[in-house]
Amino acid sequence: MSQRPPSFDLVVATVGRTDELARFLDALAGQNDANVRVILVDQNEDARLDAVVAGRPVRIERVRGPLGLSRARNAGLALVSADLVAFPDDDCVYPPGLLARVAERLIAEPALAGLTGRPEDAHGRTAASWKDDGAILTDDNLWNRAISFTIFVRRDVVDKVGPFDEELGLGAGTPWSSGEEIDYLVRAVRSGARIEYDPSLIVEHEVRADDARIGARDGASVGYLLRKHRYPLRVVSRMLVRPLGGAALSLLHRDLPRSRYHLATLRGRMRGYRGAKRPNSSA
Repeated sequence: MSQRPPSFDLVVATVGRTDELARFLDALAGQNDANVRVILVDQNEDARLDAVVAGRPVRIERVRGPLGLSRARNAGLALVSADLVAFPDDDCVYPPGLLARVAERLIAEPALAGLTGRPEDAHGRTAASWKDDGAILTDDNLWNRAISFTIFVRRDVVDKVGPFDEELGLGAGTPWSSGEEIDYLVRAVRSGARIEYDPSLIVEHEVRADDARIGARDGASVGYLLRKHRYPLRVVSRMLVRPLGGAALSLLHRDLPRSRYHLATLRGRMRGYRGAKRPNSSA
């Protein structure tokens, strides 16, 4: 990448939301005049976004996309041409200067293929599972160091990794309705991409409660990924023991809802691991 300010393509899939998307687009005005294009994949069947995109001070390329988060993102990836690529949710907010910080790091360190950051809500809270220490991502440590809206990669990573797995993600029509970004990063780091988790890179997003239904859903996707990517037994065992330990600790603290969440996560991981196929390739 040359020393000119790098360009960004932000691939945003959206369905149903208007106020949240408007808030995200408005916040892009605080990105220090970064060279930004929003590739807005509109999954709505109506024209509700017409008023949202009209008159916004950011370049927007709006395309129609199919339902399903991974399918929609793949429709956006087909249009990517910028130096750097990100996958913000339509209800997140980039704090002022975030993209400039990402660009500065990647200009200064040409060997870095990308960065991931950490989510916080509007009150500065984050989930306890997020790691405080920075690290170069490996397929072993990335589980609590990345989420889709905090991922920033060079375009050659996108070219190398290819599309998102459409069996994964919200709206996929499968039991694996999350984890598409983890799958993407596993494929990236196994291809040799050097991606760093920097917990000081913050993206504002609502922090999700520990709901047992979410635990079961996300657990199933984790189990699917462990099987799909042929993780060794030591990793599979660790990923099964961890929620069991969380359930026991929560019981000691008389926190029954959190204990149920951990047990649902465990059941989901076991179900996902048993139900996943073992493909011949990782794509």
